[in-house]
Amino acid sequence: MLFISPPFGNYINLDNVISIKGSYTLYPRDGLFEQIIKTLRYSFENEGWINKIGLRNKGIDYAIENYDKKSVVSIAILDKDDIQPIVSKIPNNMNIELNVSCPNVSRNITNTINLSPFIKKERDWCIVKLSPLCDISLVDDYYKQGFRQFHCCNTIPIDKGGLSGKSIIPYSTSLISDIKKKYPDTKIIGGGGIKTMEDVNTYKISGADYFSISTLLFNPFKFAAFYCDISK
Repeated sequence: MLFISPPFGNYINLDNVISIKGSYTLYPRDGLFEQIIKTLRYSFENEGWINKIGLRNKGIDYAIENYDKKSVVSIAILDKDDIQPIVSKIPNNMNIELNVSCPNVSRNITNTINLSPFIKKERDWCIVKLSPLCDISLVDDYYKQGFRQFHCCNTIPIDKGGLSGKSIIPYSTSLISDIKKKYPDTKIIGGGGIKTMEDVNTYKISGADYFSISTLLFNPFKFAAFYCDISK
């Protein structure tokens, strides 16, 4: 199974692919296109894309109104007080990914926050998206809360923003391996820097069950070739 992560997941719908849309917060956060123009850059030094978009989005109400069952809605929790209002708003059968690891906002929740109210038996997907710098003790906490689906990983926090691309692969594969060894019953989406089937195999060897792409979409021709290969 292939996932397309935001921002491209917001716009692309393909057969045999799950698009992750978002991330959405309780209230709208304006300025998306301005932040893209101001902060999205390719770094040759870091061999990846850097951004400081900071979860600019139209809010969870917009996500609910435009939800389709073929997608997963990424939800960003900026404060523990956001949890209950969002839980009460979203349908029990809405597939979700909890983005608790965005490096481009001033507030981030921690493992002391109980996210278990989001777990509903009607959901096929209730994913936690982890930071590439995540410690296994944080996974322990989410596992105890009842989560069994994890996305490894989000962007790497650096001084200029969040770094995506090849640099994430060693972090993601290491974390995937640690999680699978300790919790073999989990399902893990491996992502970050995937451009070829060789990258997919690297993630598969580490223990990933599914795979996600995003920055590959900056090159439509390379993505088309990759999509053909992975669809065989």
